[in-house]
Amino acid sequence: MAKIAAELERAVARKNLHGLAGTAQGWILATGPGFVVSDVLCTSGPQDRAFEEEHSHVSIAMVVAGSFQYRNSLGKVLLTPGSLLLGDAGKSFECGHEHGVGDRCIAFKFDVDYFETIAKDAGLRPEFVAPRVPALRELAPVFAKACAGLTTGESIDLDWEELGLELASQVLRITDGSQRKAPEYSPSAVARVSRVVRVIEQQPYGKLTIGDLARTAHLSPYHFLRVFQEQTGLTPHQFILRTRLRNAATGLAQGDRKIIDLALDCGFEDVSNFNRAYRKEFGTTPRAFRTELRA
Repeated sequence: MAKIAAELERAVARKNLHGLAGTAQGWILATGPGFVVSDVLCTSGPQDRAFEEEHSHVSIAMVVAGSFQYRNSLGKVLLTPGSLLLGDAGKSFECGHEHGVGDRCIAFKFDVDYFETIAKDAGLRPEFVAPRVPALRELAPVFAKACAGLTTGESIDLDWEELGLELASQVLRITDGSQRKAPEYSPSAVARVSRVVRVIEQQPYGKLTIGDLARTAHLSPYHFLRVFQEQTGLTPHQFILRTRLRNAATGLAQGDRKIIDLALDCGFEDVSNFNRAYRKEFGTTPRAFRTELRA
């Protein structure tokens, strides 16, 4: 994950160096009948006008770095690392970066017929009922595999279509019966949480207490905890832990470092705590996860 964020930071730095406007660029990772997967990097910031577009396909985008505001007919939400953007084909949407510069996503796009077949086979309705899915534990394994595929390329055995099928069915199952309208938040609240998310993303392994994060947000600890959880779907502790675990999963795919060294570098005090947290999050051990990716 550090490599993913670093590539975004370099793109933003190049934009700033040449005084360019923010842009969104995509590179195809995989394509096949009915689907396409892209690496999308956006360098827009507060000075850039929010852009309104229309989803050409059914879209599920994994946010892997940065943060931004997303609005569609179901509401306006803050998207942060680990969360998913949801969009129905033919529906308008708007993305903006009022409180930070840049983001990076792995975008899965499905033809309508293909997506309807996935939903039918899963016994679910082929539509989204929420604009976002937060960084939930049940999505951690598929998210980690996608990030590993983004950073290691063809050096691991990853079937992007299979991953997309798994992702789509899980998202439909999670959002089935969810509220149709996302709650609205004040611009001030969004700005405060966005600022904290950026701090966590830059320093995920530091000693980040509720008091420290609340001061960054200029809120009391009580109000900070409530606002953060309302907007991200997670408590600050959960958000930090899952950030560390996603980084660790990506590190497992990138090389042959000892697991204990990786655990310590990712902010865990000992390997036993790391193994326990990893198994709880991904349903497997770090060693087994590395073996599966390289099988």
